[in-house]
Formats: sequence, structure tokens, C-alpha cells
Amino acid sequence: MRRIALLTTLLAVAAPAARADKDCQRMQVQVTALQGQIADMQRKAADNLTELRRLTELIAEQNALLKRALDEGHQQDEAILTSMRDLGDRVSRVSEELDALRVAGNIAAPVAAGAALGPTPAGGAVDPLTGEPSAPVPAPRELYSQAYADFARGNYDLAIQGFTEYMTHYPDTDFTDNAQYWIGECLYGEKQYAEAIEAWNTLFRDHPSSDKLPDGRVKKGMALERLGRRSQALVEYRYVVDRYPTSPAARIARERLNP
Repeated sequence: MRRIALLTTLLAVAAPAARADKDCQRMQVQVTALQGQIADMQRKAADNLTELRRLTELIAEQNALLKRALDEGHQQDEAILTSMRDLGDRVSRVSEELDALRVAGNIAAPVAAGAALGPTPAGGAVDPLTGEPSAPVPAPRELYSQAYADFARGNYDLAIQGFTEYMTHYPDTDFTDNAQYWIGECLYGEKQYAEAIEAWNTLFRDHPSSDKLPDGRVKKGMALERLGRRSQALVEYRYVVDRYPTSPAARIARERLNP
């Protein structure tokens, strides 16, 4: 009888412990699932940000090509307008998806925050001279977009300052070489042709694989022509035609070779 009573007591104690253990396991599975969902949303948000940046840059390039064509006396064509409209639609769609993901992430994140996330470190940059907190550096997309907006409005000095600041704080991004190229465009717009040539030479030297090289070579040739150095300009045009024969810059180079 004593053995039966002892066994009954042990079973009575073990049953709640087993149920609690199962509840803990269930909660852990739910937390793990939520963490996976949050990770998926974060990856999708990052992918959408990358696509948004790429499309923004494409629109900027289309605007620049259009501006350059108008400067050279060409009329904008239907293909450019259609391309810009398509890019604008795609940017809008990506922005809407990104906003939806961000809202979903803000809802789901607090559920698993205690298990998945640690504390966010506090504190900002400090000015080494004054010891006072310095203003935060704008995000790369914000800084680049503002600099390009200044360029598009003809505020070349502000644009040069913005692109220079971008390269200082973000020296190894996909748009660092583009920033160097646009500095040359700003100087060209200010009719500082020798300085523009130096800016594009810096692009060629520091970013030898940049996709802005064909445009930079053509614009360098145009700057050389402005300085009365036609023979050197022809070398640049021929280089673009030979090295990048299918690029939009090659079409402009051919026109400059055969005015």
C-alpha cells in the first residue's frame, strides 16, 4: 500500500511539470517561428531598399541624359519619356511594398523582442574639437539624393559639397563613383572645364571599373573642346567608340567625331 501511495504521489507531482515543459516547448516553437517571419520581412525590406536605390539612380541617369541632350540641341524622344514613366511606376510599387513590410515588422517585432533582440547601443558621434555631440550623418540615399537635387536645380556649389560629403562618409558604396562623376558635371556646368577634367580623371583613376567611365570620357572630350583642344577631345571620343561601342555615350561620341 505504501508503494502504491508513493507512486501515486510521484505521478501527481510529475504531471504538472510535464505539462509546463510542453507549454515551454510550444512557446519556444512560436517564438522561433516569429523570429523566422521577422527575419524574412527584414530580408525583403533590404531587397526592396536595394531595388529602390537602383531605380532612383536610373531615374537620375535618365534625367541627366535628357538634360545633356537638350544642352546639345537634341530633342527628347518618346523612348526616354516612356522609360522614365515606367521607372516611376516601379519606384512607387517598391515604395508601397517597403512601407507594408515596415508596418508588418513593427507589429511583429515586439512579440519576440525579448527572445530575439538585445538592447540597442545608445550614443552618437562626438566632435573631437569641442567634445559636443555632432550632428548625425544623413543616410547615404538621403545624402546622395539631396546632392543630385541640388545639381538638377543648378545649385552646383551645393551639389559639389553634397557629393563630396557623400564620398567622405560612404567611400565604398555602389554610388561613390557616381558621386565623383557628378562633381565633374557640376564643374562643367559652372564652365570650370579644366577642373571638370581633373574630376573625371579622378574617376578614371580611382574607379577603373565604374559604369560611368563612358559618360566621363565623352564629357571630358567636350570639356577639352571648350578649352580649344579639339585633337585631344577626338582621342577621348574614339576611345569611347572603340571600348564601349554599344553604350549611349558611344552614340554621342560618334556625333562629336562627325559633326
